[in-house]
Amino acid sequence: METLEESIQIFPGIHAAYNFFEGESYVSDHAASPLLMEVNHCHYGRIGWDLNNGTSLYMGEGDLAVHSAALCAHSKIQFPLGRYEGITFAIDFSVLQQEVPEIVQSAHLDMQKIISSFCRQDRSFLFTTGPKIDQIFAPLYHLPEEMVLPYLKLKVQELLLFLYLQALDAPEQIAYGADSTETIRQIHALLTENLGTRYTIKDLSKEFLINTSTLKEVFKAVYGMPIGAYMKNYRIRHAAQLLLHTQDSVAVIAALVGYETQSKFTQAFKEIVGTTPIAYRKENFELKYS
Repeated sequence: METLEESIQIFPGIHAAYNFFEGESYVSDHAASPLLMEVNHCHYGRIGWDLNNGTSLYMGEGDLAVHSAALCAHSKIQFPLGRYEGITFAIDFSVLQQEVPEIVQSAHLDMQKIISSFCRQDRSFLFTTGPKIDQIFAPLYHLPEEMVLPYLKLKVQELLLFLYLQALDAPEQIAYGADSTETIRQIHALLTENLGTRYTIKDLSKEFLINTSTLKEVFKAVYGMPIGAYMKNYRIRHAAQLLLHTQDSVAVIAALVGYETQSKFTQAFKEIVGTTPIAYRKENFELKYS
């Protein structure tokens, strides 16, 4: 596991961290403060929490997750795609209520409304990607060093205004049972470790004792794509690595990743990579030795 977290104090009671993780999972261990709220924005990859209330929360690029620190203390964080980049704001309302930033103060926000809506020990919240979230977070990535703190000061206040308006609309929880997400991870392992075998949704539903609609819904929530599209992409990306790092023929590689014929494999490869397997291998070989 490779991690990088750069923590920055923005205001009293508010910290930000730029996060970079490579690996499958990470154990988070911090105090379970009921007045500490974590707000996470995903810039790249996917991330999920197995929370202390028995649910799991997953988000992908552009999404925003909000929960109390009491929910994620001593929890396991998952990275379904093996990599994650994003920003975390940690907001301690026990401090913030005593020293409210200027813009937030001028809006006369009722901090208790944000606290009662989002600092809960029974629920977490997910806001899917959209223009309002993008407006807040997009400018925060790839800033010149001297602009990082000024932008963070501006944007965290915009974030608080956004969350206050969301609290007024009674935000909806989007989470899944931890047992369901664990089953989906087991299904993912079976599929990706046996690329030469084609499993149907019905097969998987029977073997793992999970409803077919739940299987499809939770797989997409965890891995960000419908199961069929995800596996097609996974097969082709794995095949691309085999083309570069083995001397196996295209026909052999096609069979290894679950395609009955070389022509079907070539068609799928071209749809995803943009070129044929033979051309891909030739282009990368020439690039390597040019």
